[in-house]
Amino acid sequence: MASVADVTDTPSGDADKVRLQPGDPAPDFTLPDADGNKVSLSSYRGKRLVVYFYPAASTPGCTVEACDFRDNLRPLQAANADVVGISPDPPDKLLKFRKQQALTFPLLSDPQREVLVAYGAWGEKNSYGKKTVGVIRSTFVVGPDGRIEQAFYGVRAAGHVEKVLMTMGVT
Repeated sequence: MASVADVTDTPSGDADKVRLQPGDPAPDFTLPDADGNKVSLSSYRGKRLVVYFYPAASTPGCTVEACDFRDNLRPLQAANADVVGISPDPPDKLLKFRKQQALTFPLLSDPQREVLVAYGAWGEKNSYGKKTVGVIRSTFVVGPDGRIEQAFYGVRAAGHVEKVLMTMGVT
C-alpha cells in the first residue's frame, strides 16, 4: 500500500493533483479516533472499508451524511464492509458528535490533513460561488486487498450513501 508520504511528497503537496482511481492502492493511514485510540487502514485488511471524508462534525450536511451511514450500517456490514469517517476535527469534537448522533462507527481525526491530502480530499473547491481551500467531501470504497474499488469526489451529503450502496451491489 502507498503511504501518506508517498502521495504527499510532491513539490506543492496539493490534493487537487491527487485523484485516486479504482485499482489504485489505498494510501495507508493511522489516525486517532474520537476516544484517542489509533485506527489504521491496515487493520481492515480482508474486509471492504468505506472511508468518507467530511468537512466538520456537527454541521448540517456532515450530520446528514454521518446519520445516513449510521442508518445503513447493517446492510454494509452484511456485505462485509465497515465504515470510517475522517475530518480535520480534533478527537474531543468527534466524541461529542458521535454521542449526539449515536454514531456506531469510528470517526477519525486528521488535523494535519495528511490523509485528506493523500486521498485528494483536501484542496480548492467552489463553495457558494467562491473558490476556497478545504475538505472536498469524498468517499472511497477500499477492497479487501487494500485497493480502491470506487472513488467519489465532490459528493453531496444527502442521498450519497444510497449511491455508494448501489455501486457496492448492496440494496
